[in-house]
Formats: sequence, structure tokens, C-alpha cells
Amino acid sequence: MATLEDPIEIGGVTVRNRLYRAPLLECAGNGPDAVDTLIDDLEPAAESGVGLIFQGAVIVREEGGCAAPGMTHVAHPDFVSRLERLTDRIHDHGGRIFAQLEHGGLRSMETWHAEFRAQNPGLEQLAVSRPPWQLQVLDRLGLLSFDPHVLSTDEVYELAADFGRSAAWLVDAGYDGLHISGANMGIVQQFCSPFYNHREDEFGGSPEARLAFLALVHDEIRDRAGDVPLTTKVPAETPAPPVVRRKLSLADGVELARRLERIGYDAVVPVQTSVTWDMSIVRGKYPKRAWAHEGFRGEYDAAFGSAWRRRLVAAGNRLQSLQYPTEPAWNETFCRRVREAVSIPVLAEGGIRDRTEMDRLLAGGVGGRTNEPGPACDMVGMARPFYAEPRLAARLLDSPATRVVCESCNNCTVPQVTGAPGMCRTPSVLRARGELERAGAYDHEG
Repeated sequence: MATLEDPIEIGGVTVRNRLYRAPLLECAGNGPDAVDTLIDDLEPAAESGVGLIFQGAVIVREEGGCAAPGMTHVAHPDFVSRLERLTDRIHDHGGRIFAQLEHGGLRSMETWHAEFRAQNPGLEQLAVSRPPWQLQVLDRLGLLSFDPHVLSTDEVYELAADFGRSAAWLVDAGYDGLHISGANMGIVQQFCSPFYNHREDEFGGSPEARLAFLALVHDEIRDRAGDVPLTTKVPAETPAPPVVRRKLSLADGVELARRLERIGYDAVVPVQTSVTWDMSIVRGKYPKRAWAHEGFRGEYDAAFGSAWRRRLVAAGNRLQSLQYPTEPAWNETFCRRVREAVSIPVLAEGGIRDRTEMDRLLAGGVGGRTNEPGPACDMVGMARPFYAEPRLAARLLDSPATRVVCESCNNCTVPQVTGAPGMCRTPSVLRARGELERAGAYDHEG
């Protein structure tokens, strides 16, 4: 039976333990301070003992493709080479770091961010197919703005090559592996999803054809970056609204994972995610404090286009917080089914908030969301709790009774639509962290 402290191998690379920091928005951008910002955000996790850090999504094209302001582009080798300072710092503490490669497609700011669209009128929205009718309705209602460029077959090949080129530069900069953002409504999920993908060429139609883009990305990375560890998120679109009939079921997600192993991916992260940008990926409380913050109000209006749109999005958040409340280890069932179907490592994230839960997921035992006794995964990860406690690993690896101070309140996530940095802004959580700091709870070094 595995424990959190046990090492694990992913694609030939040994990770010192089974705790990972799941991808988060670092909002570092590409400016002169970008690398320092990334070091400030990520080094504490490695220093406190995290085995594997997934750097938040980086964009494989020079322009466009960002799901939120401040995301980092890795489309130029001169910039990527500067990231060697970051990877060196992670390695100095014995950690490993994988970069998450992304392009937002129809989820990009070109679609939803009003001010960004106005400032970049020539920037095209990239789409796998014409938007589904449900999204066209939102366009007609003025809630979103769609004028997409549907990728030709040749352009799909070029986009996959962009993933490969960025991967090669990142490996040269010292990254230990790559992680494809295959969920959370980015363009990779859009290729995999029957909701988005209505193509009639080799990249659409059957389930196998919808997976062809991920297969092509695999081949491009292998050709350009070598035999580097390659992982991906695997979506199941079970939280999609009832009006969405064509979506990836849990069984479809398991089959995707099985095929990805045959293609040559070295590990998978099963994630239940919607087909639209909603709170299914950040389940928890309604972020009342974030929406009420007067300092962000004008920036929210600029992002969404008006005050009434801001109020509408906030109301949607309130409803979704009831639809997607905090649940412990909400991807457990999906992870368990995938683990039974594949022989590569399965990584679990989403709603994992204490060491006891981690031990159960890794070693097996009834409880949680299922009564199955076997292990649900091979590694366990957290995301938002690292905003609240950057050196959280020191506590998790020190005590079997550790529970995070994060309240899943989502006050950290909403301000990111303005480009604000990812950080905890909830006073009760910050007070709890302060008490732990004064007690020396984070003093251990990994």
C-alpha cells in the first residue's frame, strides 16, 4: 500500500513523494518580473516538501489563447530560456516541475473579456467547430461574443506543432515533464468533446477521431522534446447543464484514459468538468467577499462589459455554488474507475483537504464517496489550498491529522478575471495561517 511519503516514477522520472501542487493561475505574464513572480509562487511548495509541481497553464502561441489575464506565453525561446532560473530553484529543493501547456480556444479572453476584445480587434477566436447552439443563444442574448475562426485541418496540425515547439524549449529550460491541459474547457477538451467537436475531417466524428488531436500533440512533443514524461488531464463532462445532451460521460472519460495510455501518455489526471466556464471546477462557497470588493468593481465591469453583466455573472456564481457545493474528493469515483482500466499512474485532485483523505485515496479503504476498498489513485494533489498556505506541504508531510486552512470560499479565484494575482484574501483563513506560522508549523524543509 502506498503512502504519501513513498516515491513514484512517472515516465522514467522519479518523484520523491506522492504529493503534488495542482495547476493554478500564477498571473506572472511575460514581463521583466515574470520569472521572479513564478519563483515567489512556486518555490515555497518545493522548499516545504512537495514532490511534483504543475506550473499553471502556459500558452503555446504568441498571441491569444489566454483564459484569464496575466497568463504566461511560452511561444518564444528567448523568454522560455529565462525560466531555467525557476527550474533550478525547484531542483535545489529536490522537487520536480512539469509545465501545463494550454490554448483556451473558445474559452479564451477573445470571447468573454470585453475590454480585451476592444483592445485587440484583430485577434481571432480559434474554434474546433462552429459554436454549439447553446452558446449561440448566449451570443444572441449579448452575454458572450462569438465570431470564431474554425481551424482548418492544416491549422490543427500547426497548433499541435506549437505544443511541440513550446515543449522542447521548456525541456531545454530544465522542466522535468509536460502536462497537457486536457480539461477545464480549453481547446484540448473542445477537440475531445462531442459538445464542441462537429468536424468532418480526421479530427472529428468518432470518439477515436476526437482524440486524434491529443495523439498528434503527443507525437509532436516526442519528436521535438524527446522521451520526456508526458501527462494530461482527462475530462468527463458529467457536471454539464441538462440542456447539453452531447457530452463525455464517465464511461467515455475512462475510455479516453485507456486510449491515451496506448498512445503513450505516462500519467493521467481524471477531472469531472463542465462544458462551460462555471464553478464545477472550483466547487465551494459563493465568493461574496470578492464580488463585494469595491477595488475590483470597475475592473469587473471592464472585463464583463458593463455593471449589469457583472451582476449577472455574480448571480450565476451564487446559483452555481448551490449546484456545486464543496464535496470531499469529488473526482474519486472517476479516478478509481480509470485506475482500474490503466496501468500508468492516476493522479487525483479536486476537494482533497486533509491528510486522512489523502492516505485513504492512496492506500485504499472504504469511506468518502465510495465503499470500494482499493486505492483510488497513485498521487494526490491540491490547488487552492496552496494560495492559502504556500508552504502547506510541511504540515501535510509532518502530521497524519493535518487539515488545510482553506475554506473553499473562492475569494481567491474571482479577482483573477481582472488579472489580480492568485492569493488568499479571506481574513479568517489568513489569521489561521498566521497562527500556524507563529507556532513554527511551516519551518520544516523538504
